Amino acid sequence: MSVKPAPAPAPFAGPFALATLSAPGGPAFPALVTADGLVVDLRVALDDDRLTVRRLLEGWPEVLPRLRALAEDSDVGRGVLAEFRVHAPVEPRQVFQSGANYRQHVIDLHVAHRAAGDDRPEDERRAEAAEIMDRRADEDLPYVFLGLPSAVTGPYDDVVLPSWAEKPDWELELAAVIGRPAHGVRVEEALEHVAGYTIANDLTDRAAVFRRDMPQIGTDWLRSKNAPGFTPLGPWIVPAESVADPGDLRLVLKLNGDTMQDESTKDMIFNVARMVSYASQSARLLPGDLVLTGSPAGNGMHWGRLLRDGDVMDASITGLGAQRTRCVAEVTS
Repeated sequence: MSVKPAPAPAPFAGPFALATLSAPGGPAFPALVTADGLVVDLRVALDDDRLTVRRLLEGWPEVLPRLRALAEDSDVGRGVLAEFRVHAPVEPRQVFQSGANYRQHVIDLHVAHRAAGDDRPEDERRAEAAEIMDRRADEDLPYVFLGLPSAVTGPYDDVVLPSWAEKPDWELELAAVIGRPAHGVRVEEALEHVAGYTIANDLTDRAAVFRRDMPQIGTDWLRSKNAPGFTPLGPWIVPAESVADPGDLRLVLKLNGDTMQDESTKDMIFNVARMVSYASQSARLLPGDLVLTGSPAGNGMHWGRLLRDGDVMDASITGLGAQRTRCVAEVTS
């Protein structure tokens, strides 16, 4: 099941974006989508039946000029976007997730997760959280952990809420898509390894974040973030050259029409370049991999309202389009 997108294609920056689409009953294929909602099947245009978006990204420096030319070539056969199903735009091999990267978001979480016996006034605890964030920024210490590709789903697919998830929450995020392998790259060169950007909603079961049986071992990201479908992705990959400043984009998430998150990437503690560089110091980032850059203030813990059966989330980021997903309770036998 899936929730249908808005009747008109959501606008994105630049003349084209990459997508993974399928016709009814047909296989998924890599597509170039134009700003006016037309589709070029890249298997046909580039004469490669085995082509995927990830394979395109593996040759990104050479592929990008060809995509620019295809977007301008009126003689290339084109379909209409409304005729196709939109899938997650890429199947990543690795998903790097950033925690505690929006200042106001972390302060809100710090207040919401009051420790037992902590009776201090809220303003005192907010001041403590702000001091922690300032110290992290001064010490230049991002926080990155790994997610599973199997959690990725399409931008209009239903999200199944597991029966065991007590506090499922939303987290709208800007995702950088890697286009060149990156290992040990400096901040100054990190964006050269980013092919483009897309939208991710990094769902989290707040009740499962911390291990209750063994609090000394800390967080359990496997359990809390990696249920199937917990990372709606897309709809498009917008080339980095079409995104003027990833540090100045507006993220908006609405729940059943009510605005919950509305913030700029300016509130990031560590920018995209720093997050890519930091992840690359430990791991080798590969074409098609995702670097999620954290979520702004306004999650369910802040509002005291978590996700439940029937909820519809509309998420958008400046220049990257929009996604719509519906929450469906898991049916257990």
